[in-house]
Amino acid sequence: MGERITLRVDEGGQRVDRFLAAHSLLSRSAIARLARDGHVLVNGAAVEPAYKVRLGQELVVDVPDAEPALSLAPENIPIDVLYEDEDVIVVNKPAGLVVHPAYGHATGTLVNAVVGRITAETGRAASRPGIVHRLDKDTSGVLVVAKNDTAHLALARQIQAQKFGKEYLALVWGDPGSTPAIVEAPLLRDPDDRRRMVVRAGGREATTRFERIAAWASGAERRALLHVRPLTGRTHQIRAHLAYARLPIVGDPVYGKRGEQSGLERQFLHAWRLTVRLPHAGERTFTAPLAPELADYLRGLGAPVTATPVLEEVR
Repeated sequence: MGERITLRVDEGGQRVDRFLAAHSLLSRSAIARLARDGHVLVNGAAVEPAYKVRLGQELVVDVPDAEPALSLAPENIPIDVLYEDEDVIVVNKPAGLVVHPAYGHATGTLVNAVVGRITAETGRAASRPGIVHRLDKDTSGVLVVAKNDTAHLALARQIQAQKFGKEYLALVWGDPGSTPAIVEAPLLRDPDDRRRMVVRAGGREATTRFERIAAWASGAERRALLHVRPLTGRTHQIRAHLAYARLPIVGDPVYGKRGEQSGLERQFLHAWRLTVRLPHAGERTFTAPLAPELADYLRGLGAPVTATPVLEEVR
């Protein structure tokens, strides 16, 4: 059983594939394929990608499940392996790489890159063997993949008990000051824009801690590099919580600063460190060096106006 998306058109005149791409988590190319396969309905009738929507129409998109894991084939996709044993693979995921197959991304994913190393079908969803946590497509950094059912269960239990030690680096617009801060705010899917999560009563509990590593000033603009520790693992949690705290991530196309001209072509969010207890290797901490494009961007900002010793670790 796949997912059903239902939306009401609030502005007419756009192609249906453009409208849905702007109001969902699906890419325009994926929407076009769905429409050609008869999965995009307007007032109950299937339409083509070029169909022009009208104000007040109801759009329904039926997104089929990805193909089962047995159909997944290993692909020769270069990946930076930080650690590997009989239980897990720990990788440094680059920005732009999708973690697991979904409609519109049946191939070319991290799962396709590592499936040849996985010896058992793992995970609750057949299309996501070994995946126990994920990173957004345009977030880089450390990610652990289970190679067998025992490891998958052990890692999943740690996530449920909030014992995964996840540490991120985020460059944001603004400056929270030198005092560590915490955001405790429930998150749910924005009913008006499915690309976004919003802070709202009735959402799922979410907690994010952060503190400033360094700050830069350029005229009236300030940017700060934050060390972020999410205690829960909700979709888009860090991005949504920092935007809620009026510290939007530089380069974020969904939650970012309106009209920003940062010169960065991706969101500045990097999964820096992960501390986890492995079935046979015990507790380990893995660090993914800052992605080259992010390191270059920081250098381009010049000398910070304030910094902590952690900045040298990051660089």
